[in-house]
Amino acid sequence: MIKIVKAKYIEHKTIRLWFSDQTVGDYDLQLLLDKQTELVIPLQDEGYFKRFFIELGALCWKNGLELSPGDIHNKLKQQGKLQRDLKAA
Repeated sequence: MIKIVKAKYIEHKTIRLWFSDQTVGDYDLQLLLDKQTELVIPLQDEGYFKRFFIELGALCWKNGLELSPGDIHNKLKQQGKLQRDLKAA
Protein backbone atom coordinates (compact mmCIF):
# COMPACT_ATOMS: atom_id res chain seq x y z
CA MET A 1 0.00 0.00 0.00
CA ILE A 2 1.37 3.40 -1.05
CA LYS A 3 1.63 6.04 1.66
CA ILE A 4 2.71 9.65 1.67
CA VAL A 5 5.78 9.95 3.87
CA LYS A 6 6.58 13.64 3.43
CA ALA A 7 4.86 16.74 2.03
CA LYS A 8 6.10 20.25 1.30
CA TYR A 9 4.24 23.31 0.02
CA ILE A 10 5.74 24.39 -3.31
CA GLU A 11 3.61 27.21 -4.73
CA HIS A 12 0.01 28.27 -5.28
CA LYS A 13 -2.10 25.12 -4.59
CA THR A 14 0.78 22.72 -5.33
CA ILE A 15 2.32 20.31 -2.82
CA ARG A 16 5.41 18.16 -3.39
CA LEU A 17 4.73 14.65 -2.10
CA TRP A 18 7.17 11.87 -1.28
CA PHE A 19 5.73 8.35 -1.32
CA SER A 20 6.64 5.12 0.44
CA ASP A 21 7.80 3.55 -2.85
CA GLN A 22 10.57 6.20 -3.03
CA THR A 23 8.88 8.30 -5.70
CA VAL A 24 8.14 12.01 -5.59
CA GLY A 25 5.79 14.28 -7.48
CA ASP A 26 4.21 17.74 -7.42
CA TYR A 27 0.45 17.57 -6.91
CA ASP A 28 -1.56 20.56 -8.13
CA LEU A 29 -4.88 20.68 -6.28
CA GLN A 30 -6.44 23.49 -8.34
CA LEU A 31 -8.78 21.14 -10.28
CA LEU A 32 -10.07 19.74 -7.00
CA LEU A 33 -10.56 23.23 -5.58
CA ASP A 34 -12.45 24.31 -8.69
CA LYS A 35 -15.21 21.84 -7.75
CA GLN A 36 -16.17 24.17 -4.86
CA THR A 37 -17.37 21.36 -2.58
CA GLU A 38 -17.96 22.01 1.11
CA LEU A 39 -14.69 20.36 2.15
CA VAL A 40 -12.48 22.12 -0.39
CA ILE A 41 -13.86 25.67 -0.10
CA PRO A 42 -11.70 26.41 3.00
CA LEU A 43 -8.60 25.47 0.98
CA GLN A 44 -9.17 28.50 -1.26
CA ASP A 45 -7.54 30.48 1.57
CA GLU A 46 -3.79 30.11 1.04
CA GLY A 47 -3.05 30.19 4.77
CA TYR A 48 -5.49 27.38 5.45
CA PHE A 49 -4.26 25.42 2.43
CA LYS A 50 -0.70 25.47 3.78
CA ARG A 51 -1.79 23.85 7.07
CA PHE A 52 -2.03 20.35 5.57
CA PHE A 53 -0.61 17.38 7.42
CA ILE A 54 0.00 13.68 6.88
CA GLU A 55 -2.05 11.21 8.89
CA LEU A 56 -1.69 7.46 8.39
CA GLY A 57 -0.07 8.14 5.02
CA ALA A 58 -2.87 10.38 3.68
CA LEU A 59 -2.85 14.11 2.90
CA CYS A 60 -5.23 15.83 5.34
CA TRP A 61 -6.62 19.13 6.59
CA LYS A 62 -8.27 19.89 9.94
CA ASN A 63 -11.75 20.22 8.41
CA GLY A 64 -11.82 16.46 7.74
CA LEU A 65 -10.64 16.49 4.13
CA GLU A 66 -8.46 13.44 3.55
CA LEU A 67 -6.96 12.60 0.17
CA SER A 68 -6.01 9.02 -0.63
CA PRO A 69 -2.29 8.53 -1.20
CA GLY A 70 -2.98 5.74 -3.69
CA ASP A 71 -5.29 7.93 -5.78
CA ILE A 72 -2.82 10.82 -5.77
CA HIS A 73 0.04 8.47 -6.69
CA ASN A 74 -1.96 7.02 -9.61
CA LYS A 75 -2.93 10.48 -10.90
CA LEU A 76 0.65 11.70 -10.80
CA LYS A 77 1.84 8.52 -12.53
CA GLN A 78 -0.78 8.85 -15.29
CA GLN A 79 0.19 12.51 -15.81
CA GLY A 80 3.88 11.62 -16.03
CA LYS A 81 4.61 13.74 -12.96
CA LEU A 82 5.96 10.97 -10.75
CA GLN A 83 9.66 10.26 -10.57
CA ARG A 84 12.15 8.30 -8.52
CA ASP A 85 13.45 10.17 -5.50
CA LEU A 86 17.16 9.91 -6.19
CA LYS A 87 17.98 11.16 -2.68
CA ALA A 88 16.14 8.17 -1.19
CA ALA A 89 18.02 5.64 -3.31
